[in-house]
Amino acid sequence: MKLLKIIQFNSLSEEKISTFETRRAARAVVFDSDDQIALLYVSKHSYYKLPGGGLESGEDINEALARECLEEIGCRVDVFAELGEIIEYRDLWSLKQHSYCYLAKVLGEKGLPDFTQEEVNDGFEIKWLPLEEAIKVLEAEASADYQGKFIQARDSRFLAEAFSVIK
Repeated sequence: MKLLKIIQFNSLSEEKISTFETRRAARAVVFDSDDQIALLYVSKHSYYKLPGGGLESGEDINEALARECLEEIGCRVDVFAELGEIIEYRDLWSLKQHSYCYLAKVLGEKGLPDFTQEEVNDGFEIKWLPLEEAIKVLEAEASADYQGKFIQARDSRFLAEAFSVIK
């Protein structure tokens, strides 16, 4: 998979990075029948994100992506293209995260999300927006939240790549 970006906000030594836990995650730019994409707004921390999340034990990327899209946006999806990978070095948490992102379309009708209690507490809301508007919204929101800064940088890059593939 094509490496799109490496995100780190502080200088880190190879020795320090070697101690980081590795997390793998699957994400998607999901289009509905009106060519709008799903974004999740996390109101408690004031940032937007693409649907997706970490692989659970025994899951492959495709299984994780299908599960996350069903849980977070209430939709079954069909992947039609690979966008690439972004690696994040979150030094505060000693975490190296590999995010693999895809283009997908909604299969069938949109359903309801099945947010975790943590997601409910964080104020998760689904927003369906045209791709160009989603890019503007993601780039305009400057979250003060540590995690939000990484997510904004990561998902802005994924949306830019999606735009270059679609247009």
